[in-house]
Amino acid sequence: MIWFKPYSLETLEGMRNANMGQHVGFEFLEVGEDFLSGRLPVDHRTTQPFGILHGGASCVLSETLGSVAAWMTIDPDLFRAVGLEINCNHIRAVTEGHVIGVCKPLHLGRRTQVWQTDMTEEATGKRVAISRLTVAVIDHGTLSAQKEAVHLK
Repeated sequence: MIWFKPYSLETLEGMRNANMGQHVGFEFLEVGEDFLSGRLPVDHRTTQPFGILHGGASCVLSETLGSVAAWMTIDPDLFRAVGLEINCNHIRAVTEGHVIGVCKPLHLGRRTQVWQTDMTEEATGKRVAISRLTVAVIDHGTLSAQKEAVHLK
């Protein structure tokens, strides 16, 4: 198991309150030995004006899974995981149902991590998109110091 400690779906579901994941209907599905999965509905919250899954929604799925997975591998009392870069290749249009994301690590370093999310259409299993998220692992105090510096300007 790559996780810092055993995490349950119930613990992760509690993290969805009042954030982007809740707004778009995201839900966690499974915590595996070396992966985290979730799903996103394809509906009025996640489609673009032409009725297909919005590319930004695919990125929300990837960033949610990758950021939470990164957090699960570190000691949250000492460190934070923050996104540095995300890219997404959109392969197939989806107009209804759900998209499933399965997120796995490509690199788990002391200061950086890289997570890949493979997204498929739930009904057909066909690949919809693939995304890679690079995360920085920073000291817990670093983020607080950065926030304070912004407020002082």
